[in-house]
Amino acid sequence: MNLDLTNNPADILGQAGIVRLAYEGGDMQALLETLVDRVQSDPDDAAALLDLSTLMLVTVQPDQGLALQAEALARRRLYRRTHGRGDRLTVLAVVAPGDFMTNTPIDLLLEGSDVTLWLCYVDAQTQSLAGVPEHDVAFLAIGESEDNLPILERAAQLLADWPRPVVNAAPVSITGLARDALSHRLEGESSLYIPRTTRADREALRALADGRATLDSLLPGEAWPLIVRPVGTHAGKGLEKIDGPRALAVYLDAHPDEQLYLAPFVDYSGADGLYRKQRVAFIDGRAYPSHFAVSEHWMVHYLSADMTERAERRAEEERWMTGFDNGFALRHAQAFTALSHRLGLDYFGIDCAETSDGRLLIFEADVAMIVHALDPAGIFPYKKPAMRKLFEAFVEALARRAARP
Repeated sequence: MNLDLTNNPADILGQAGIVRLAYEGGDMQALLETLVDRVQSDPDDAAALLDLSTLMLVTVQPDQGLALQAEALARRRLYRRTHGRGDRLTVLAVVAPGDFMTNTPIDLLLEGSDVTLWLCYVDAQTQSLAGVPEHDVAFLAIGESEDNLPILERAAQLLADWPRPVVNAAPVSITGLARDALSHRLEGESSLYIPRTTRADREALRALADGRATLDSLLPGEAWPLIVRPVGTHAGKGLEKIDGPRALAVYLDAHPDEQLYLAPFVDYSGADGLYRKQRVAFIDGRAYPSHFAVSEHWMVHYLSADMTERAERRAEEERWMTGFDNGFALRHAQAFTALSHRLGLDYFGIDCAETSDGRLLIFEADVAMIVHALDPAGIFPYKKPAMRKLFEAFVEALARRAARP
C-alpha cells in the first residue's frame, strides 16, 4: 500500500519514553487513561493508538498491543519521535509491524540525543516510499524473522537507488542472520565457535525421535544432547535441552510447531559451574558492551539472572563493562573483525560467551536485539557511562553516514 501522508503525522511518545516510564515506576495507569481518552475523543488519533499499542506490549499484553498497532497503521504509516532539540540529525527508520523484537530498537539507541526520528512502517504490499519527509540518513531497521522475510525483500526494492545514505542497506545481510544461515556464514573462522544449526520439519524430528532416522542424517558428526527451538522464536520461548530420542518425542508432543532449529548443546559453564552470557553491539565494525549476565542455568536471560539481587554478579558485570576495550574486546579482536567482515552490516548485536579454550561462542546475531540504558543508576551505576558511549557512537555513525555523498 502507499503511505497515507495527507495529514501531518502526529508525534508519539515512542518506545523509549513509555518503556522508561515503566522501568522508573511511573504512573502507567495515568498514561493509559490519557491515551484511552484521546482515542475515545478522536478514533482516528493514530499516534495515541500507536502509543497505546506500545503500552500494551510493555505491560505484556501482546495480543491487545498488536491489535492496537494494526489499527494505528491502518490510519497512518509515518510517525515522528523527537529526541531533545531534534536539530542534530533527521533519521528515517524503515520498520515493520510487530513487537519489540521485530525491529532495531532505534528509539532506545537515540536516548539523550538531539535527533528527530521518523518511523516509516512498511509491509510486503507497500508500493512506494514517495512523500516521506526530508531526512539526513535512512536506516533499515527491520530484523530477521520468518514474518519479516517478504518485508525485507520488498524493502530492498523500495530502498534501491535511495537518494540519501542508508544504514544496513543490504536486506540480504539481515535475512542471512537466521540461525542456520548464520552458522554457515561463520563456519571455518578459528577465533570463534558457533554450533552447527540445522532447520528441520516436524516429520524429520519425529523420525529421529522414533528411531527411523539417525542424528547423523540431520547433524553429521554431532551427538546428544541437543538444543531444540521453534523457528521464529526468541527469548527462550520453546527452547529446551534434549538428551536423547525419548526426550525429543516428549518435546514434540508438547510443541506443535512445524519448523524447528536443531543444534548441539555446548557446555560453556565456568570453573565455578556458572554460565556467563554477554551482549555486544557493533557499530561500524567496533564493538561496545551492552550487558553481561551470570546464571546457574545454561539458558541465561538478563531479567531472570538475579543481577539486581546479587551484588557479586553486578560487580562481575561492572568489571567486564569498564574493562571491555582492554579485556574482552582485546581477547576477541580477531573474532570481532571476522564477524564484522562476514556479516557486512553497519549495526548489529550478538549474544555470546567464552568457550573453555578461549574462543568466542556465538549464540545469535541480529539487528533487533534490545539494547538500552534503562537499568536504575542506583543499582547499576557503571552502566550509564558505558551505554552513553555506545549511544554517542551510534549517533556519530549516523552523522558520518549522512555526510557521505
